[in-house]
Amino acid sequence: MTHIGLIVPSSNLTMETELPRMLHAREDGDRFVFHSARARMQHVTPEQLRAMNAQAERAAAELADARPDIVATACLVAIMAQGPGYHCTAEDSIRDTLRAEGSEAPVVSSAGALLTGLGALKARRIALITPYMKPLTAKVVDYIQDAGIEVVDALSLEVPDNLAVGNLDPHDLRDHWRKLNLTNADALVLSACVQMPSLPAIQPVEQEAGLPVLSAATATAYSILTQLGLSPAVPNAGALLSGKV
Repeated sequence: MTHIGLIVPSSNLTMETELPRMLHAREDGDRFVFHSARARMQHVTPEQLRAMNAQAERAAAELADARPDIVATACLVAIMAQGPGYHCTAEDSIRDTLRAEGSEAPVVSSAGALLTGLGALKARRIALITPYMKPLTAKVVDYIQDAGIEVVDALSLEVPDNLAVGNLDPHDLRDHWRKLNLTNADALVLSACVQMPSLPAIQPVEQEAGLPVLSAATATAYSILTQLGLSPAVPNAGALLSGKV
C-alpha cells in the first residue's frame, strides 16, 4: 500500500479525482491511498496565491503525521507566479518541514513536474491552455521559457474563481485546442492547471493533434510514479504516461 500526501487549494475539486483515477487505472496491481491537507484559496489572484503558499509548511507538517510515502504540492500557478525556479524553493521548504517532523518522504510539485514531463518528452517548443487571467498566464509562460522551453502559443480561458475552474467541462478542450497555433510545437499542454479538468480529453486530443499531449495532472502523476520507482504507465493518459517515456 502506497500512501500519497497531497497539498491542495481548499477549493480544489480535481486533483483528488484525476490523480487517483490515473493511479488506480494502472495495471501493475499497486494500491494507492491519498491523504490531503488543504490551504485556503478561493480566487486565483496574486494575493490569494501568495497567502496559500504561506500555508504550505503547516500543511506539510499535518501530512507528516500520516507518514506518507511521497508528498505532492498541487497548485501550479501558485508556484509559477512567484518567479522562475520557485518550485525548487517550495519543494525544499516542504521537504525541510517533513524532515523536522520525522518524515523522509520525497516531495514533488505540479510546477516542477510539468517541467520534468516536458523534459521527458524532449519537448522544446510547446503550446498551452490555462484557465487563468492573461497576466497570470503570462507568468506561467515566462516561467516555462526561463527553463529553456519556448511557448509558441497560449490560450487563457480567464476564469478567476477557482471553484468554477474545477467545474469546467473537460470535453470543451477538444474545441479549445484548435484555437492554438501549433506551428513548430512539439507538445501540447492541454491544462497548465491541476484544477482544470482535462483527463478525458488527453488521449482524444493527442490523436487529433498528432502531438504528445500532457497536463499538469498527468505530469504530476509521472513524477510521483518515477519518484516511487514505479513504471509511469497509465492507460489512455497520453504519451507521457504511455510507459514508453
